[in-house]
Amino acid sequence: MKRVVITGQGSINALGHSAVETMEAMREGTCGIKQLDFRDVDRLSIKIGGQVTGFDAESQFNRQQIALYDRYTQFTLHAAKEAMAQSGIEFSGELAQRSGVILGTAGGGMNTQDENYRTVYEEGKNRVHPFVVPKLMNNAATSHLSMTYNVMGPCFTVATACASSNHAMGQAFNMIRCGMADAMLTGGSESMLCFGGVKAWEGLRVMSRDVCRPFSANRNGMVQGEGAAVFVFEEYEHARKRGAEILAEVTGFAMTSDAADIVMPSKQGAARAISGALADAKLNASDVGYINAHGTGTAANDKTECAAVSDVFGTAADDLMISSTKSMHGHLIGGTGAVELLACVMALKDGVIAPTIGYEQEDPECSLNVVPNVAREAKVDHVLSNAFAFGGLNAVLALSRI
Repeated sequence: MKRVVITGQGSINALGHSAVETMEAMREGTCGIKQLDFRDVDRLSIKIGGQVTGFDAESQFNRQQIALYDRYTQFTLHAAKEAMAQSGIEFSGELAQRSGVILGTAGGGMNTQDENYRTVYEEGKNRVHPFVVPKLMNNAATSHLSMTYNVMGPCFTVATACASSNHAMGQAFNMIRCGMADAMLTGGSESMLCFGGVKAWEGLRVMSRDVCRPFSANRNGMVQGEGAAVFVFEEYEHARKRGAEILAEVTGFAMTSDAADIVMPSKQGAARAISGALADAKLNASDVGYINAHGTGTAANDKTECAAVSDVFGTAADDLMISSTKSMHGHLIGGTGAVELLACVMALKDGVIAPTIGYEQEDPECSLNVVPNVAREAKVDHVLSNAFAFGGLNAVLALSRI
């Protein structure tokens, strides 16, 4: 089995327009959740979110490209540009044929759907733009990324709700590990912050009206976000030979299904995914110093996740740090695991543990060390990133310092 490393990363989200800005905001415990600003927001009950601001698509893409790029695709290409520049990798010749793109998204071109439903239902028009279908499809970002960077190997999109990015990155990891590819562009993107996207989530009655407080006893729900993060995963020897800077090593991955309930999480399913990632990475529970939690800020998720971690780690949980960066950037649904992986890389490379901000009251059912409100400096050698989705689909990644 080949070793897999990360040689590039890029992002755009409510905390910043780059991975560098995002990690700096995580260090500072910055809250990117604010009042939403888009058409018909006054008709919503939920008016806050982790919205990307100051993003000018016209300065990055030409008119023809914008006709084809939904906002979630624009975010993907923006993040990938940073990741590719940092990695320095170029896809040509045999490498282009032995490299791929696997991305996660849940909603795909949600903004395009919202705009065109309004066009035909509200405005009564009988025509839409001929590129509506290729613009809204869930594989649009993957396809445009492959065309932009000449990637000719396995390219596809994973849609598993809130676990989409972790599932995508796990598949990219496995493809390189087993020798099917030498490098992969992977991560995820989401942009559901439009009237239809938020209105649908309101119906679940799991949304906070003011702030996201994961693990805090007075939490009152999740907050949606938007954005993207893209990584260059690369076979270790290939990266070493070309002199690339290695940010971290991907060492394990596991995925499970609760097979229980469409919305309520299962402790057993989550625990099996965590245990599986540890086993795949050949780690003991005591080896792990930090977990980036799924931590949505809902009572069901927070309590189930803490119970699963406690079951797997036992007494080792006493020395474990676990935090939810959703408190800062919101829940990017299908793109969230990708943005959260930045916190894992930061922990390994820089020795900085991102905090869980908004934490106010201890919850006896979430009694782990949740790194409340202020980032912490700590040397860790191994970390996990949890993602637990509606439908009971769980995906956990293990990363190590190199």
